[in-house]
Amino acid sequence: MVADARPQSCGYPGHPVGLACAASCHLLGAAVVIVGDMIKDRLKQAKSFGCEVIDVKKTAKLGEAVADIVGVPEVDCAVDCVGFEARGHGKDASHEAPATVLNSIMEITRAGGALGIPGLYVTGDPGAADDAAKEGSLSIRIGLGWAKSHSFTTGQCPVMRYHRQLMNAILNDRAQIAKAVNATVISLDEGPQGYKDFDGGVAEKFVLDPHGMLAGKQRIAA
Repeated sequence: MVADARPQSCGYPGHPVGLACAASCHLLGAAVVIVGDMIKDRLKQAKSFGCEVIDVKKTAKLGEAVADIVGVPEVDCAVDCVGFEARGHGKDASHEAPATVLNSIMEITRAGGALGIPGLYVTGDPGAADDAAKEGSLSIRIGLGWAKSHSFTTGQCPVMRYHRQLMNAILNDRAQIAKAVNATVISLDEGPQGYKDFDGGVAEKFVLDPHGMLAGKQRIAA
């Protein structure tokens, strides 16, 4: 996910995953990082560390919103950090549409561009809106991705591949991931409320401190 002089889009923060992804794009040298979301607090958080933002709740045509930022309706790379719980854009933002993000990033990524998909997709989703999605079958425009010669990288993050470099970047103040994801220390008793807030899309990454070792600290310094 190395950027050149053109823009790079980091799409749709799935809680802290997308915010950490946006910070990583900066670390890798992206000229422009664009974050799309429908929760104002997360957009505000992304903007606080230098990202351009798009409120997809108000934007039906993503390409036009990208063009307003970079002058053209496309980016070099795009990352889906949401997965199967995605919702539609614009007037359809209230409805679950699990293929929305994948189809959108194929539309806005240039020919020969790269798509990263750390967003969670499953083989079965009993609570899905339709029978196909319940079996993990989504209406993805694979023909569009094929025609544009996109490369796809999917699956869980290979943590052991990156953790040493990231640790050194954090220790040497090259990356401030905790600030980017708004890391917040909470007690074990506050855990249930933390999970509720997280599920509601709050722009924070909660860190449980069951033994009070970080007592008095409301935020973790990066």
